[in-house]
Amino acid sequence: MRLKPLTDWLVYVLIRVFVCVLQMLPIRTCHGLARMLSVVACDIVRLRYRVVDDNLRHAFPTWDRRTRHTAIRRMWEHLFLMVAEVAHAPRTIHETSWRQYVTFHDKKLMVRYLLDPRPAVLVTGHYGNFEVAGYVLGMFGFPTFTIARKLDNPFLDRFITRFRASTGQFILPKQGCAPQVEAVLASGGLLSVLGDQHAGPKGCWVEFLGRPASCHKAVALFTLTSGAPQIVSYLRRRGRPMHFEIGIAGIADPRTWDTRLAAVKPLTRWYNERLEEMILEAPEQYWWVHRRWKGEPPARRGRGAQPSDEAKAA
Repeated sequence: MRLKPLTDWLVYVLIRVFVCVLQMLPIRTCHGLARMLSVVACDIVRLRYRVVDDNLRHAFPTWDRRTRHTAIRRMWEHLFLMVAEVAHAPRTIHETSWRQYVTFHDKKLMVRYLLDPRPAVLVTGHYGNFEVAGYVLGMFGFPTFTIARKLDNPFLDRFITRFRASTGQFILPKQGCAPQVEAVLASGGLLSVLGDQHAGPKGCWVEFLGRPASCHKAVALFTLTSGAPQIVSYLRRRGRPMHFEIGIAGIADPRTWDTRLAAVKPLTRWYNERLEEMILEAPEQYWWVHRRWKGEPPARRGRGAQPSDEAKAA
C-alpha cells in the first residue's frame, strides 16, 4: 500500500511525457503511429481480441471474420488517434481557429436547444471523440456538467480533470452526485452523461446492437423528473485527424414528444436506438473494447433456470 502513491506518480509522469511527445509531433505523424500501434494491438498482442470480436459478431451477424478483423484494427487506430487528438486540442482548437476543425450538422437546431432557458440532458456514448466534444462545447460558451467516475490514480485524475475543465466542463462524481445533478437541472444547466454504461442486473434492460443491455434508469429519470429535453449528440471524426462533425442524433422534448415516451423503459429504448443509428454511421469509432453487454435480464435468467430446477425435482 505504501508503494501505491509512488507507483501512481511514476505512471503519471510517464503519461505526461508521452502526452508531451504527442504534442511535439504533427498530427499526421501521430496518425501514422496510431496505425502502427493498431497493428500491434490487433495482430500481435491481440489485446481484448475475443471481447471485441464477440461484440462485433453480435452487432453485425453478416460480417465474416476478415471484415471483423479489419474493423478491430480500425477501432484500435481510432482509439490511439483519439488520444493524440485530445493532446493536440488545447493547442489547436480555439476561438479563432475552430472553423478549420469543427463543422456542425443541423447547427440551428443545436444552438436553439443549447440556448433554451430550460435545462437539457446531453446523452452520448463511447463513440467518436467524446472528450473533445466537452472541450468544444465549453469553448463555444456552453459549459456542461458531466457525470464521471474518478480515476484510481489521483495524479491522472487531476490531470484529466484540468483538461476537461479548461473550457468549462465540470465533472460531477458518479457516487453521491444526486444533489448536484438536481441543482444543475434546477438552474437550467447542461447535464452530460454517457448512455452506454452497464448498469448491472437491476438496470433497465433494452436491446442494443443485437443484444440485451442494462442501462441506468437515471438517464431517463433526469428528463422525466425535470422536463429537460433529452438530446442524443455526438462528435465524430470526418476524414482527416482533428477534423470533426458535431451534431444531434435525436431529441426527446417533453413539450412535443409522443406521450408513449413518458416512462423509463420507452425513453431508455429511444435513446439507445439513437445511439445505435449514429454508431452504425461509423462503427470503427465506437469502443467495442468495453464490456457493454454483461449477463442477461432477470426474466431471461429465470426462464433459463426453470428447466434445470424441474430436472432436479424429477
